[in-house]
Amino acid sequence: MQFEMEMDDLDSKLNETFDGKVVRKDLLHRIKKGTNVPTFVLEFLLARYCASNEPAEIQAGMEAVLATLDENYVRPDEANAAQSRVATKGKHKFIDKVHVRYVEKDKRHWAALENFGSQKVAIAEKFYRDTDRLLEGGIWAEVTIAHNDIDEDKYAFYVEDLRPIQLSRFNFEAYSEGRGKLSRDEWLDAVLRTVGLEPAKLSPRLKLHFIARLAPLVEANFNFVELGPRGTGKSYFFSEFSPYSTLISGGQATKATLFYNNARGKIGLVGYWDTVAFDEVGGIKIKDPDTIQIMKDFMANGRFSRGVEIIANASMAFVGNIDQSIQQIVRSVKHDLFLPLPPQFDLAVMDRFACYLPGWEMPKTSSAYLTDRFGLITDYLAEAYHYQLKHNNRYEEVSSRLRLGSAVEGRDEKGIKKTLCAFLKILHPDGPPSDEEFFEYAEYAIESRRRIKEQMNKRKPDDEFALINLSYFNALGEEVFVHCPETKGVLATLEPSRRQLSVDSNESENDTIAELNFKESPKVEAETLASAERIAPTQELKEQHFSINYGDTGHTYDSIVGPYLQSAKEVVVEDPYIRAQHQIVNFVRFCETVVKNPTVQKVRLITSYDGKTDMALLNEKMDELKQSLLEVDVVLTVELSEVLHDREIRIDNGWTVKIGRGLDFYQKPEGWFTIGANDFSLRRCLETKVDIFRGSDS
Repeated sequence: MQFEMEMDDLDSKLNETFDGKVVRKDLLHRIKKGTNVPTFVLEFLLARYCASNEPAEIQAGMEAVLATLDENYVRPDEANAAQSRVATKGKHKFIDKVHVRYVEKDKRHWAALENFGSQKVAIAEKFYRDTDRLLEGGIWAEVTIAHNDIDEDKYAFYVEDLRPIQLSRFNFEAYSEGRGKLSRDEWLDAVLRTVGLEPAKLSPRLKLHFIARLAPLVEANFNFVELGPRGTGKSYFFSEFSPYSTLISGGQATKATLFYNNARGKIGLVGYWDTVAFDEVGGIKIKDPDTIQIMKDFMANGRFSRGVEIIANASMAFVGNIDQSIQQIVRSVKHDLFLPLPPQFDLAVMDRFACYLPGWEMPKTSSAYLTDRFGLITDYLAEAYHYQLKHNNRYEEVSSRLRLGSAVEGRDEKGIKKTLCAFLKILHPDGPPSDEEFFEYAEYAIESRRRIKEQMNKRKPDDEFALINLSYFNALGEEVFVHCPETKGVLATLEPSRRQLSVDSNESENDTIAELNFKESPKVEAETLASAERIAPTQELKEQHFSINYGDTGHTYDSIVGPYLQSAKEVVVEDPYIRAQHQIVNFVRFCETVVKNPTVQKVRLITSYDGKTDMALLNEKMDELKQSLLEVDVVLTVELSEVLHDREIRIDNGWTVKIGRGLDFYQKPEGWFTIGANDFSLRRCLETKVDIFRGSDS
C-alpha cells in the first residue's frame, strides 16, 4: 500500500487547526470497501491508530485497524464462532450494534448484539440508564461479552463493559474558533471532505445540495424531503454519518414506534434521536390515520398529544426514488413531483416540508467523487451538529436580516427560515455570514420551498397554493424572484389547469376523487380508488344471522368481524378452546384483524384449560403475543374461567359476534402445499352459525 500524500493548503490548515480531529479519507475508503461497519465506527478506529501523516506510522496504524476489525468485529455469518470464542475464553471484546429491550414475561431487560447472534445477553441497569438510545434503536459500541458459568441462571452471556463509539467530550467554543480560521469556501470544502467527497469535482450548486442533506442533523424539527434516482446516496447521511440519526427502512410506521406507546408509557423514536429518516418512503405502510395526524402535529411545531403533551426536537427526513423522467412529470397535467410519496401523505403533510432537495440533480455514487485527502473525523462534525441542534437557535438572526416578498405565506416563511438557519449552523457556526453569502443561502432556501409549493398548487383543484412566485429583497432593497430550474417556463406546472369540483349526475363520487388526484397509471389509479373508498362515508352496519356450510370458503375474521370494529377501544373474546397449537394460531390471526383497526387499545381473552394443557408452554406463547401487541400499542389480558361454555366476541361499541364454533371453524388443510393452506379466505370451513347483533344496552 502507498500512503505518501502531498498535503494541499486545506489539508495543512485542517491539521494545524483541528489537530487530532482529522483523518485521511482515502484510508477510510480502503477499509470501507471490505465491511459494512458505519463510517463513524471506522473513523473511530482510524483516529485511534492512524493519527499521523507519516507513511510508516500509517502503515502500522492500518494494520492495527484491520487487526482490530478482524479480532473484534463480528460478521453475521460468524455469530456461532463468536459465541464459542466467549464460551472458550471466558470473555471477549466486540465492536457491534447493541440493542436493549424489556421482556415482560421475564420481567427484565435483555441486550442483543446485532451480529453476535444472541437475543438474551444479560445487561446491568447502569448501562441502559446512562445511555437511553440503547433502548430505542440501539448504538454501536465496544462491548465486552463475558460467559456466565452459573447453571441456575437462564442466560449464557452478559455485558461486562460497554463503551459507546463516539466522542466522550466536545468543546463547541474550540470548534467555532477553529472554523473562524478558515474562509467560508475553505470550510465548505472541509465539510464536503469530511463526508468523503472531493469538492474540486463538484459544482457550486451541487455543493449546496450536499450541505442541504445535512440540514436535518443540525436544525431541530426540520422537515426534509429528497426524491430522485437510485444510487445517489440519499440515505447515507442518516444511516452512517451520525450516531444521533436513525433510519427506518420500509415496514410499518406506527404511532407507538414513532411517537408514544401508551401501553408502556414511553416516548418513541422522536424522543431519542436528532433525526428520524424514512428510507424508500413510498414503501412505508401507515395504516392508522391517527399516525398521520400526530405526524402532522409534530411536523408543525415539534409537539403532539397522546394523553400527555410531548415536546421533542427530532427532525424528519423522507427520502425515496423517482423512476419517471423529471421533464415528463413537470410537463404532465396529471402528475407532480410528489408522485412517489405514499397515498396517506396528503397536502397537509406536504405543506409542512421545509426543503425539497432535487435528487435528480445529484450524481450517482462512484469512486470518481470520493476524496483522498484530509477531513474532520465524522463523529466530531456529528457532535457539533448535535450540540447546535440542542443549544443553538439562529432564527432571530435570520428574521432580522431577511425580508421576503408578498407571495411568501406562513409555512413558506417558516420553512425558508429554518433552511437558512441550518445553512448558518453548518457553514457559519462562529458568527454571521457576509451579505453575499447570506443571500446565496436565502435563494437556495426559497427555491427549496417553492418546489414544494409548486407541486401542491399543481395537485390542488383550487387556488389555495397559487402564490408560487416566491421572492426576497436583497441588500440593495431590490426584489428578487426565485425559480426552480426544472419548471422554469413550464406552464403545465406554473399554470396548472383546474379540475371542476361539481359532480355530474352520471358521475360517481369516487370517479370525481380519482380525477382530482390526477392519476393515470393502473397502479396509481388503484391506489387513488382505494383512497377514495377511505374518504367515502362508512357503510351502515346491520345485524346479520347466517350459516357457514361445510366446505364453504371466503369466510375470514376480517370479513366477519372486521367491519364491526369501527370506533372500538376494547374487544372481549370468550372462547373455551384456545389450547392447541392451531387454536392459538387462530387467536393470533384474530388479533391481526383487531390491530388493523387503529382505535382498539385492549383485547381481553376469557378462556379455560383442561388437565392435559401444557400451561408453561401456553403461557410462553401468550406472553410472546402480549409483547408483540404492545409494540403496536394494544394491551392483551388473558383470564381463566372454570365455567365457560359460550363462544362470543363482545365489542365495546355495542356489537356482539357469536360464531357457533368460536374461532376454530376452519378445516385442517389437506396439505401445507395446497390452496388455502396460508390464505384463509381460500381455506375450507366447518359447518357453523354466525349471529351478529347489537346488545340491548347499546
